[in-house]
Amino acid sequence: MWLSSFRKDPMRRALRLAALSTAALLAGGLAACSSDSSAAEDTAGGSADFTPVTIEHAFGSTTIESEPERVATVQWANHEVPLALGVVPVGMAAANFGDDDGDGLLPWVSERLEELDAETPVLFDETDGIDFEAVADTDPDVILAGYSGLTQEDYDTLSEIAPVVAYPEAPWATPWREMIEVNAAGMGMAEEGAELIADLEQEIADTVAEHPQLEGTSTMFLTHVDTTDLSEVSYYTPFDTRSAFFTDLGLATPASIEAASTDPEKFSGTISAEQIDTLDDVQIIVTYGDQALVDALSADPLLSQMPAVANGAIVLLPNTPLGTAANPTPLAISWVLEDYVALLAEAADKAA
Repeated sequence: MWLSSFRKDPMRRALRLAALSTAALLAGGLAACSSDSSAAEDTAGGSADFTPVTIEHAFGSTTIESEPERVATVQWANHEVPLALGVVPVGMAAANFGDDDGDGLLPWVSERLEELDAETPVLFDETDGIDFEAVADTDPDVILAGYSGLTQEDYDTLSEIAPVVAYPEAPWATPWREMIEVNAAGMGMAEEGAELIADLEQEIADTVAEHPQLEGTSTMFLTHVDTTDLSEVSYYTPFDTRSAFFTDLGLATPASIEAASTDPEKFSGTISAEQIDTLDDVQIIVTYGDQALVDALSADPLLSQMPAVANGAIVLLPNTPLGTAANPTPLAISWVLEDYVALLAEAADKAA
């Protein structure tokens, strides 16, 4: 059941993955996937038999002609794929959300670098957008951006530096499995990427199995709520990776949210509080905030009618790494899984 979101559109996914050459999949088995000296030297393996890889994406296609030895990543969490596969990027985006100690690294990234006995790579400051000059200075052989919000201009500029692996369909909408697939393929490590996905799926399944109350419980993810104006309810659609992760965890998307989410390129939506009765199928709410938010929702004459609010079945995510990890990424999943699932299970008990 937790695998169903990945299989939601098997035909489209199969056509896209067919663009990754069969030879590339075979070549992936030859690439290094360890924390030995090859990783510390920023390499993705030392095979002399690398077969060119062609990857289809939203801006066309990218061909990796030779095995990348210097991997750079831009935008959110793409660096977690090479790190999970034992490859240390030459440069990557600094964390700009949930970085509670201000070092530019989220804790699961710091832990992985320690495991690899590696120095922190060059950190790109993306506060005002991609720092193209800093990326170029790292002299990469490939730039990974399988989960990102690249514009055509961004893609064109980066492509002048090195081949770019962009998102498959829509900005900021690449599911974590596909994020691993496309980025791993860009390094010539498709087989290792598939193994990583399988390992994470098993870990998720084992954890969810300990909380049967989650199965089928309808859950919505509210965006950041302004308690001074509750005239509207804003939410992440099923196309956003945060909401899509609910399916992995055995939860269900409310039919009301499915019906209101028709554009696959929109990852958020809004419903008027006057139409709150349409959300009477929402059993759990997940959102960012604190007790003041719960108090505001409970005091509102309209929003308090939602079953999730009435039952207190609300999961509050703080502005800390825990809240950040609700958006699933290759290294964050393992780091947050037990705590996040426990919070959801507690809310499911209240919703029952």
